[in-house]
Amino acid sequence: MIYLLYGTEDFLIKKELSKIKNKFDINDISEYDLEEVSLKNIIDDASSMSLFSNQRLIILSNCTIFTGSSKKRDDIKYLEDYLHNPNSSTTLVFIVNSESLDNRKKIVSLVKENGKIIEFNSNFDIIKNVKEMFGDYNISQTDIRLLIDRVGNNLSILNNEINKIKTYKDNDYNITSSDIITLTHKTVDIDIFHLIDNIIKNNKKDALDSYYEMIKMGEEPIKIIVMLSNQFRLMYQVKKLSSMRNSIFDMMKILLQKKYTIEKALEKARKYDEKILIKKIYELANLDLKIKSGRINKNIALELFILDK
Repeated sequence: MIYLLYGTEDFLIKKELSKIKNKFDINDISEYDLEEVSLKNIIDDASSMSLFSNQRLIILSNCTIFTGSSKKRDDIKYLEDYLHNPNSSTTLVFIVNSESLDNRKKIVSLVKENGKIIEFNSNFDIIKNVKEMFGDYNISQTDIRLLIDRVGNNLSILNNEINKIKTYKDNDYNITSSDIITLTHKTVDIDIFHLIDNIIKNNKKDALDSYYEMIKMGEEPIKIIVMLSNQFRLMYQVKKLSSMRNSIFDMMKILLQKKYTIEKALEKARKYDEKILIKKIYELANLDLKIKSGRINKNIALELFILDK
C-alpha cells in the first residue's frame, strides 16, 4: 500500500502514521529522510522481501518531491517505475510537511492512481480531536471549549495538557471545568484577547493588569504589540469577509488560518465596529514606528498607549 500524508498539522500526521502501523501490525519498520538518502536505495529496499515478517513499513520524511519547492532529483524515475508495480508486502508512506502538493507533477498523479493521499491541514474538527484525546474520560463539549480557550488550538500542546489532566485524575473518569482551570495555564495567545477587550473598552486598570501578567510570563513588549496588531488586523479581515458573505471555510483559504482561529477572531470582531478596529491597527503601527525611531522607550510604550486612551 502507498500513502502520501501531507499538511501543516504534524500531530495529525503522526496520529495517522500510528493508525497505519496498528492497522497492518507491522514490526519491520524503516525510516528514511529523503534529503539524505537516494531514492534508488529506498526503492531497492522497498522492492526486497522482509527477513523478519510478512509485511514491512517504510516511512519517508521531507518528501518535497511532491511540492512546487522541490529540487530536481535525477533518481525520481526509480520511484515512478516502482509506483507502477509496487511490492505488495511493503507499505510505503511519504510525509510532506507542506500545505499543498504540486498536482501538475507526474509523481503526484501516480500516487493518486496507485495509493492514497490524505490531507492534514487546518480544516480539522478540533472538538472531535480533543474528545478522542480524552478517550474513556467523560468531558462536556463546554469544558472542551474551555480547555481550548485556555491553552489554544495547537494539537500537540492540547495533547500534553490532556495527558497531564488524565494523570492527575487517575481512576476518576469525570473531567470538570474546575479540573481544567486548576491544572492548566492560559497561553499568551489567549490572554491577548482579554487585553484587546480591555483596550477597546478603555478599562485601563484591567488592560494594564493583563499587560503586566504577560510581561511576568516572559513576553517582550514589542512582541505583545505585534501580537495585538496581528489580532486587530485578523479581526478586521474576518469581519469584512463575513459582511461579504464568505463562509468560515472561505476565510480559512483566503487568510490561511485554522478554523478555530477564524471562529475566535470572528466571535470577538462581531462586538466591535470596523472603524474602531482600523483605528487600533493605525495607532499600533504608529506606536511601532515611534519605538523603532527611538521616539519612545519600548518598555513603557504600550503602558502609555493604554493610559492615553
